[in-house]
Amino acid sequence: MLLAAPLLTSMPASATRGTSISGADHPSVTEQAMPDEPVSVNQPATAGELLRHRAFLFFLLSRSLSRFSSQIAAVAIGWQIYDLTGSAFDLGMVGLVQFAPTALLVFVAGHAADRYERKRVVQLCQLVEAATALYLAAITYLGLVNEVQIFIATFVLGIAGAFESPTTAALLPLIAPQGSLQRATAVSSGAAQVATITGPALGGFAYAIAPHLAYAVMLLFWIFGMVLTGFIQSRPQSVARQGTDEDNIFAGVRFIRSNPAILGTISLDLFAVLFGGVTALLPIYARDILQTGPIGLGVLRAAPAVGALLMTMILARHSIMRHVGLRMFQAVIVFGIATIVFALSSWMWLSVLSLAVLGAADTISVVIRFSLVQLATPDEMRGRVGAVNFLFINASNQLGQFESGVTAALFGAMPAAVLGGVATVAVALFWMKLFPSLRRVESLE
Repeated sequence: MLLAAPLLTSMPASATRGTSISGADHPSVTEQAMPDEPVSVNQPATAGELLRHRAFLFFLLSRSLSRFSSQIAAVAIGWQIYDLTGSAFDLGMVGLVQFAPTALLVFVAGHAADRYERKRVVQLCQLVEAATALYLAAITYLGLVNEVQIFIATFVLGIAGAFESPTTAALLPLIAPQGSLQRATAVSSGAAQVATITGPALGGFAYAIAPHLAYAVMLLFWIFGMVLTGFIQSRPQSVARQGTDEDNIFAGVRFIRSNPAILGTISLDLFAVLFGGVTALLPIYARDILQTGPIGLGVLRAAPAVGALLMTMILARHSIMRHVGLRMFQAVIVFGIATIVFALSSWMWLSVLSLAVLGAADTISVVIRFSLVQLATPDEMRGRVGAVNFLFINASNQLGQFESGVTAALFGAMPAAVLGGVATVAVALFWMKLFPSLRRVESLE
């Protein structure tokens, strides 16, 4: 459905009293709710109730299996490319080849998520991914594999991911019980973190047994995920009338530009990750500063995911009920401070702790940002807005690694990491002034 006016737009102080915009199929986002105002009667579902909600359970399992497959693919494809070529450049090209479809298809993918039934789009993506995994398994088993074939397969996986990610994000608000999107997002993020932590280990173990076995596991996971997606029963999806402005392929961009709070939320993620990409420097820290080996590097890489997983467990039980806009900015500031602490640390225990705090703070910010964007966007536009958000996230990750590498080459690893942390804090403080309506968001009811 279309909202009568853009959500969370800046208003005079006198106009913010009682401001809320609700849709028939999603909860409201309010600014500065006053004590004498009525509150929502919808009580968020507990984590246990969410897991007993059949549609959400099928969604969670399907998304987790896809995430596991993606993590296994990152290990198997990267290792196989390096085995075949021994080239660090070719290894770096894997990421670029997989990111390119996101940049090329962002508007088409978002439009597909809004025009067609979302679970069918996700199923089609999982089918394509499974077929690609089968192809990789077959040519690897037969000894016919070369780097060109792997790059082509990686590009196909990138195309499927470009469609699957924004569609999955747009599907969750139609599945989560009323008033429970924040908690559902936390539970879903926790499952994703489990896959992030254990998926690479599973992929490495399977590849060590036989390279084609890793691809066979990916094939099974994507097939099972596709079947589970078919069992999802969601609320009716809103679709804009064909030929209207709201049906335009670029309508999501116009909606973001016209809504300061959503623009602020998405751009905050872009610049915070862009400057805070310290994980790209972990090999330098492990060898030259902390003087630890590959095992220590593995611990450092796992620390943010562990912190994120612990925080999602907390958020799954205790949702953030008040001052959510302010809490998001505070989380980004903590992220920046943790980056600075890590940058200056020469003790392994402090470095691991600061990375875990960094991951926990990032999770708070991610859960709030995702919930704000989804609740503030009309259902018929969630796919296109989500696609732009997905592009920003991917671009910030890629450009953040590039930025960290360049500044480390110019100034050294420690000054580069400190500069990134300081810049992240500065961005958060500046965005609080630049987007006051975002800072004033009070609750996700």
